[in-house]
Order: sequence, then C-alpha cells, then structure tokens
Amino acid sequence: MKSTKVEKLNSSVGNLERYAAFLRGINISGHKKVPMADLKKMLEKIGFSNVQTILASGNVVFDSSEKNLEAIKEKIEKQIEETFGFQVKTIIHSMSYIKKLMADDPFKGIEVTKETRLYVTFLSHKPKSTFKAPYQSPDKLFRILKATDDALFSVLLVKDARSIDAMNFIDKEFGKEVTTRNWNTIVKVAALG
Repeated sequence: MKSTKVEKLNSSVGNLERYAAFLRGINISGHKKVPMADLKKMLEKIGFSNVQTILASGNVVFDSSEKNLEAIKEKIEKQIEETFGFQVKTIIHSMSYIKKLMADDPFKGIEVTKETRLYVTFLSHKPKSTFKAPYQSPDKLFRILKATDDALFSVLLVKDARSIDAMNFIDKEFGKEVTTRNWNTIVKVAALG
C-alpha cells in the first residue's frame, strides 16, 4: 500500500512543469509594493510549488501541474489584486522557453562595457506594430537587435542615455502590456530551472 502512495506522488511530481513569471511595474519608487516573501507565500497558497523569487522587480520561478500559460497568468493576476489591492500585469513563460533564449544567445557579438545594458522585453501578445528590427535611436545609444512575436532584445549605452527613455519608446511602440528585464536577471532566472 505504501509503495502505491509513493508511486502516485512520484507520478504527480513528474507532471509538474517549471515556469517563470515576470510582474510589470512593482516595487518602483514605493509604488505597487509587493514584498517578495509575501509574493512567494501567495503563490504557494494558490497551489504553486518550489517557488523562488529573484530580485525585488517581480521575477518568480515555480512549478505547476497547469499547462495553460493564460490560465496561470489569470490565476496569478487575480490573486495579486485580491492580496495586494492593485492590478499587476504578468507575463508567464515556460522554463524551456527561457532556456531556449539562453541557448539562442541573442547578444552574441555585442561588446559589453560598464556602460552597456542588455535587455529583454517580454510582450504579452503578438505586436500590432509595424516596427521592424534592427532599430537604432537617432543618438545611437539605444538599439533593438531583434524582435519576435513575444520578445525584444535591446542594447542601451547608459553613459548619456537614460533607460527610462528607452522604455518609453518601447511602451509607445508596443503598448504597456510588456515588461523589460536586464539580461543578467534572465540568466539568474534560467539558473533556477
């Protein structure tokens, strides 16, 4: 009898998938404050397991038996609003997607200096924009190397440019249902997969 319970437990664990959630616009200058410890507890409360947070900018890795990304997104967004009292747009990706990003090495050939910032902007849906990559800003400090249906890969030189200007360009072109992360953050997320 005990071995049957262990087999059932192992089979349910085998059905779990690993996901990464990226929350937009939390913990910025005291707005939309979401402590990571509270976020972790909230996600565990609604059934996710092996929850790990990365930095305070709203990056979470977790396991779930749910396979539908939209269902996971809706569940998290609804619970955030109930728990913290405000809406937070969330983008969910499978860990296999994150690992594929790493393997694709979108910044290969980019010389990284102390002024160089590498960013990934996750899109919530296929863009309606007619934007074509590659793109370079008139001041040559901001470049979008590649645009796919679900992500943009950009490089910013910060010696004279402010990242807020680059993010405003992205918001204007692709809408506010996007969220941007430094490539170093994505590397940390992938390491938890």
